Amino acid sequence: MSAQAFGLRQYLICLKGIMVREGLRFVNQRERFISSLVRPLVWLLIFAAGFRQVLGVSIIPPYKTYVLYEVYITPGLCGMILLFSGMQSSLSMVYDREMGNMRTLLVSPFPRWYLLVSKLIAGVTVSIAQVYVFLLVAYFFSIKMPPLGYLFVLPALFLAGLMLCALGMFLSSMIKQLENFSGVMNFVIFPMYFASPALYPLWRVQQSSPILYKICQFNPFTYAVELIRFALYVQIDWFSLAVVVGCTLLFLAGAIVAYDPSRGLMNRKQDTGGNA
Repeated sequence: MSAQAFGLRQYLICLKGIMVREGLRFVNQRERFISSLVRPLVWLLIFAAGFRQVLGVSIIPPYKTYVLYEVYITPGLCGMILLFSGMQSSLSMVYDREMGNMRTLLVSPFPRWYLLVSKLIAGVTVSIAQVYVFLLVAYFFSIKMPPLGYLFVLPALFLAGLMLCALGMFLSSMIKQLENFSGVMNFVIFPMYFASPALYPLWRVQQSSPILYKICQFNPFTYAVELIRFALYVQIDWFSLAVVVGCTLLFLAGAIVAYDPSRGLMNRKQDTGGNA
């Protein structure tokens, strides 16, 4: 049966199957869920208490009054969850490629681009669930957003998560061996996170280091954080929205073109002298 003969129902069944598989993998890896919450909660409950008096936040959009430091960094911590979860999802794709699982998936008659996009959507869905759990925990520590913001932020989380997962997929397509992935990610995750307004306003960065401010402006994660920040206050940052959508399409196109599911198998054949 060719892909052209499939209808919408068949495509949705395929998407559902991939999402269920990704969800079951996440449920069976409880330490992954715990670690995804520990990092932002450490920043929120420990570092924020220490930096509250040092890093004051002036009245800047979308805020209409002064806010506490922990309130300011909450959108950035949501971005942190999406960033780390996106890279973790990419790691699973590298593992699947090394083990040959992705090769098995991609022999289906569905287009490769659709299967890869479905993997991305499944990974983003898991990330968004983690973000909402974090926001629930933050709520009980008196860090509250406008009620409508919790719903309004959903599309922003999806777009930001899709961009970061697509970036992770694109980078994983360039990596030949699983052992190299963690090292490469460390050179991506931490510079992206710290060179952004996730932890401090850009006007403070500009005052202290104009060069770092320029780097922040070219960092796609900057616009993901700002998109989430404005959405939590039921506003739209149109420029950040345009950048996130553009980067998502760019990273996704690069990943679809570069992803080779047989690379891991070929590497193992070379290592074993052709006997696999």
